[in-house]
Amino acid sequence: MCQYNRLIKLLLVEDNHGDARLITEILKEVSDIKFAITHVRRLEDACKILREENLDIALVDLGLPDSQGYETFLKIKQQSDEIPIILLTGLSCEDMAIRAVQEGAQDYLYKEEVTKEILIRSIQYAIERQQLLKKLQIQSSIDELTGLYNRRGFLDLAARERKAAVRTNQVMLLIYIDLDGLKQVNDTFGHHEGDRAIIDTAAILKNTFRESDIIARIGGDEFVVIALCKEVKAMETITERLHLMVEKHNHLKNRPYKLSASIGVAMHCANQPRTIEELLRIADENMYRDKKNIYNIIS
Repeated sequence: MCQYNRLIKLLLVEDNHGDARLITEILKEVSDIKFAITHVRRLEDACKILREENLDIALVDLGLPDSQGYETFLKIKQQSDEIPIILLTGLSCEDMAIRAVQEGAQDYLYKEEVTKEILIRSIQYAIERQQLLKKLQIQSSIDELTGLYNRRGFLDLAARERKAAVRTNQVMLLIYIDLDGLKQVNDTFGHHEGDRAIIDTAAILKNTFRESDIIARIGGDEFVVIALCKEVKAMETITERLHLMVEKHNHLKNRPYKLSASIGVAMHCANQPRTIEELLRIADENMYRDKKNIYNIIS
């Protein structure tokens, strides 16, 4: 079992004063692990803290003044599925606790049987399992060739970004980028060179957009980016910068072909809400209009 040299930020959601004091005292007795404990008695307060703070783990009583049973776990998980959750329950609630573990809780403990050894072991294992799960999820969400997110990773993160845009009252842009002429590159110079064109495009996107933006490769020559911004006019700035970065790449890199990208953008905002599926469809349609214009110019 690994040792923790950092501070573990723990949220304790427990309305029983005696149980809360017992757990707090147990954690304070641990000499080799430091805990920063935030204690709340209501689900409403717990959800607020989960929205505003970065925590490492949550210990949650299933029976609270404003929420009871399995619904308590669901509401906590909806606020943050990034942190491990350990349920505190009585013997009579075992069925609900088992159901919650099946749905993503890391563990459940009977309050009547909690000891220092049991509690600390459960916390350590829960954090380690969550970290392993996150690592596996990341691996399954990454495109091996480019290191960008794949379609699965994009769809998972896109839903979160949409919620963040609503919560912060920002505009969410979905930019659809299609690498023009990839088939011709493959046919003329080989698939190795085609792969290099894809890798170069990924590098251009990384250099164009912010670290906080979501960049993904969702098809052979198709890329998407999600960017949150304050104003709609950022749309033109982003597309202009992307075209400039492509031109810069073509000028600096010694390739037997030039990269070209068709771009389509769709927008989600408070006045014009759209689902991720709608944004993808609209951006894809706009991208094909851009591609048609490019081919008309060439011909």
